[in-house]
Amino acid sequence: MTVDQGTAAKVAKLARIAVEEEALPALADEFNAILGFVEQLNEVDVEGVEPMVSVTPMRLKRREDVVTEGGMADAVLENAPDAREGFFAVPKVVE
Repeated sequence: MTVDQGTAAKVAKLARIAVEEEALPALADEFNAILGFVEQLNEVDVEGVEPMVSVTPMRLKRREDVVTEGGMADAVLENAPDAREGFFAVPKVVE
C-alpha cells in the first residue's frame, strides 16, 4: 500500500493538522516509510511466541480480596479542611 499526496492531505485534515501544499510530498513519503516498516513487521515469524506486556518477566503483587471494616467516615473526614453532615464540603465552582 502506498500513500499519495491526496491521501496524505486527507489524513492531515482528519488529524486537524495544518500542512502546507509543498510539505505534502514529504508527508506522503513519511507515511510510506511507516507502512513499509509495518509490512516488515508482518514478515516476522511469531508462531509459538506468547504475547508479552514487558520484556522482563514480572508478576504483579496481589493482595487478599477480603472484606474489611468500613465505617471509618469520621476518621477520613478528620483530614478534610471542611466537612459538613458527614460529607466533604467543597467551594462552589459553577455559578
